[in-house]
Amino acid sequence: MGAFGVSAVSLAVMSILGCSSHQSPDSPPPPPKTVFDPLTQQIGRAKDVQNTVNANTENMRKAVDSQERGDSPQ
Repeated sequence: MGAFGVSAVSLAVMSILGCSSHQSPDSPPPPPKTVFDPLTQQIGRAKDVQNTVNANTENMRKAVDSQERGDSPQ
């Protein structure tokens, strides 16, 4: 294989490596942004607020139940 063959092979290898993706396989690409992103963020925040309200309601119910039974306050 002459100098031309070595040059052609090395050029082909360099062009393949140059065009390959430089992203690591561990990190997936971020999802594309859509017009619905602000709405879905609001829904997520509303669900978090509802979960907080539900947890507080459950704690209050347990406290009232324990006071009705005459247990000492915690």
